[in-house]
Amino acid sequence: MGIIITNHFGTAAMILFGIGIVTLLVHRNLIKKIIGLGIMDAAIFLFLVAQGFVSGRVAPIVAEGHYSMEFFINPLPSALVITGIVVSVSLTAVALALTLRLYKKYGTLDINEIYLMRGGEE
Repeated sequence: MGIIITNHFGTAAMILFGIGIVTLLVHRNLIKKIIGLGIMDAAIFLFLVAQGFVSGRVAPIVAEGHYSMEFFINPLPSALVITGIVVSVSLTAVALALTLRLYKKYGTLDINEIYLMRGGEE
């Protein structure tokens, strides 16, 4: 129980990821699935930032004459998070555009109804 309390960012990331995956798997509405995917992305970003944080250290920007590596945090998790955010926003935009096209064609956002309607087209 103590590790859950001391690692509250990791615990929050796991809870958010669980909420996102349940939303992705349970709901049939495509917009809700995209929201679930966004929640999962945010959970992964929170986890990466929480793992990369070291108390008492600063960003790796040389300032005030500090050149020792023990003074800085590792910049790799921050770079991964920034790259992931760009990919996540792009993926969300493409998914929403495809969802809009599906809605215009089939008149619904229910994935089961779209699947049944599409079965009659083949």
